[in-house]
Amino acid sequence: MFVDRAAAGRELARRLKHLRVERPIVLALPRGGVPVGFEIAEALDAPLEILLVRKIGAPGQPELALGAVVDGDAAQVLIDEGIVRALAVDQTYIESETRRQLAEIERRRLAYLGCRPAVPIAGRTAVVVDDGIATGSTVRAALRAVANAGAAKVTLAIPVAPQDVVEALRSEVDEIVCLATPRPFFAVGAHYRQFAQLADADVTALLELRRRSPTPSSDASGA
Repeated sequence: MFVDRAAAGRELARRLKHLRVERPIVLALPRGGVPVGFEIAEALDAPLEILLVRKIGAPGQPELALGAVVDGDAAQVLIDEGIVRALAVDQTYIESETRRQLAEIERRRLAYLGCRPAVPIAGRTAVVVDDGIATGSTVRAALRAVANAGAAKVTLAIPVAPQDVVEALRSEVDEIVCLATPRPFFAVGAHYRQFAQLADADVTALLELRRRSPTPSSDASGA
């Protein structure tokens, strides 16, 4: 049981201190991953960026992921064809839902970044962070997008996830640091004492606070 996301981030940071010499970039999934990623970025003296990924939910079952769409120079859409076939989901629905999630990604990008370009991750060590994982479909899409963007090394850092999901994701990364794999696994929020919903303003404030550090600023300018 974690006190809150910040406490989980500080605990993860202690397990990731070996990465500091690699000058990594921390990529947090908003909104919940940002407070966790902030603590890791502070500890590693690393830039904090967001990784915008949205789940494509099944018809009438929005929590069941058919796939995910990930932002980037060219948006990447990953679809679980097995689930699509099992539920007989037609292509029209998938295309419509993908457009809707891309629109939300664009809204969030403008809200969080404005016109500021993201820090390039090609050739760098990337630490992908969220506040927890339930099924792993969204995080899997994010990890593949980071790898496709040319990251030299990918570490997944999460406070809590089911053991089987952690094992299934190992082939997607160079390293996984997961603090807890409880059995039985309930919703991610059940493993936090404080798990308040975050607003866009909370994300923006944390990104700006970290950006004021000289390390992320110099990285962003290409120094």
